[in-house]
Amino acid sequence: MSFASAERHLALLTAAFLFLCPSPASAQSKIVDELKFGVLAHDIGLFDRHEESGADINGEVLFVSPDFLAVIGAPRPHLGAEINTDGNTDNAYFGLTWGLPIVKSIFGQSDRLTIYGSLGGSVNDGHTDNAPHGRKNLGSPVLFRESVELGYQVTPVNSVSILLDHISNANLAGHNGGITNVGARFGIKF
Repeated sequence: MSFASAERHLALLTAAFLFLCPSPASAQSKIVDELKFGVLAHDIGLFDRHEESGADINGEVLFVSPDFLAVIGAPRPHLGAEINTDGNTDNAYFGLTWGLPIVKSIFGQSDRLTIYGSLGGSVNDGHTDNAPHGRKNLGSPVLFRESVELGYQVTPVNSVSILLDHISNANLAGHNGGITNVGARFGIKF
């Protein structure tokens, strides 16, 4: 995927996010809770060897947790995408995100430090096998995805965070060349 194509994908994803966002008048029946976007170092080699290059442009929408998920800690459903700037593996992902505040009121009444964890799945455009040099054999176009994120809520609306995420098939296919990314994101709560 070319950089121009990645920009188009990111623009479409952003437009979809903005379309889903409620107006302030409908805040009590809101669907979207938060938008996050950032840049991630692609395939850093933490759980597997580093092969693919580039950075990933990341965008994610987190929805308000539905009542029926309260029994498992009220995680927020999420949808997101990572578009690689060097034409390597892109992925769209989905799942659930849990948050646990660690420290509240660090510098003021509304700031806090929170750790997030997510579990879900990913659909990618990478190679399942017979990957050329510099690409990974992922084993499947559908993979598991998990992430951990440390976020600082600067204001009630804005946050910054460091994200580590990983996609792989957990050795359920002939190849399991997982990809681990790390980077920074900016969040906007609604």
